[in-house]
Amino acid sequence: MATLTLNIPKNLGLLPTFDLSVYLAAKLYEDEVLSSGQASTLANLSKRGFIELMGKYGVSPFSTKIEDLLEDIKNA
Repeated sequence: MATLTLNIPKNLGLLPTFDLSVYLAAKLYEDEVLSSGQASTLANLSKRGFIELMGKYGVSPFSTKIEDLLEDIKNA
């Protein structure tokens, strides 16, 4: 595990240990670096809780890849 230290100005109104970890996890999920399970672990949330918060950070929980859609249809 790696540790990253950031100096966040207080006037931004962010909760450093929560907002930033969820934002980072959401963006890494959006960029397909992390799966939703990995991202939820990074954000220290349940998978459902993470998915529910993704909209706040402008990230869709739905893949835009045709292959993913076809796989979801097959698994349904």
